[in-house]
Amino acid sequence: MARLFKSKLFLLILVTVILFVVMGISASGNPHLSWLSNIVNVVVSPVQKFFSSAGHKVEGSVDFFKDTKALKKENEELKKRIEKLEKENNELMVFKEKNEDFQKAFNIKNQFSNYDLLGANIIGKDLGNWFNVFTVDVGTNDGVSSNAPVVTGNGLVGRIMESGPISSKVVSIIDEGSSVSARISKTRGLVQVKGDIVLKDQGLCRVDYIEPGVDIAAGDNIETSGMGGVFPPGIIIGKVKEVRQANNELNRYAIIEPNVDFKRLEEVLVLRSKKSSSGTDRAQ
Repeated sequence: MARLFKSKLFLLILVTVILFVVMGISASGNPHLSWLSNIVNVVVSPVQKFFSSAGHKVEGSVDFFKDTKALKKENEELKKRIEKLEKENNELMVFKEKNEDFQKAFNIKNQFSNYDLLGANIIGKDLGNWFNVFTVDVGTNDGVSSNAPVVTGNGLVGRIMESGPISSKVVSIIDEGSSVSARISKTRGLVQVKGDIVLKDQGLCRVDYIEPGVDIAAGDNIETSGMGGVFPPGIIIGKVKEVRQANNELNRYAIIEPNVDFKRLEEVLVLRSKKSSSGTDRAQ
């Protein structure tokens, strides 16, 4: 093994010496020794090419890893920027929705000038997916009383069922215990909107007491009539999905889809009746 190492070392030294000799000859420019320089070049040229190619490959590999690292860093920066833009976009969407809600609330305030609007957060609800009965964080301390109408910017939600000092329970129009005096917007025909124990689980209501000859069809809007002393007239309730015939003309009823989404309620508005100078509630 030592002998082999010595042989390789000797060859390396010999090649090195030859290279220096050739370099000296080339530098001297002696034409008589050019043949020796040519022979050595033939022998050494493949070695030079090998080392040159290897050097380029190593340099290329280094550049590749540098480029990969730079691209990775740029990709991470782009991801962070996209996440930031998505966050800003979501915030803008929330702001837009809030702005639309405020605009709708402003329109309601103008429509029902005899009422004060009191914003309320939903803090609890009965079991199930739908907000048919739920609790809000306002009560008698805020001037809220039983039967006060509850709305959103989209339409009628229901009424205050019972009120305590700091919270109140709301029964919505999809609950089977709810009944609202209503009318068909296009014809002013009077009807009754009721909650239904089966339709409740679909977020729907039904329209009963449709008089013979009253024109009602799918797509018609239903709104409060103002009769019954609870809800002021003109609050949108929903749109007719279909009209069903039971046994005869007297047993017609309709299915309506409320304007309010009773699966995603978070905030509502309580219509609080303004006090007259004598301290009594104004007539609804």
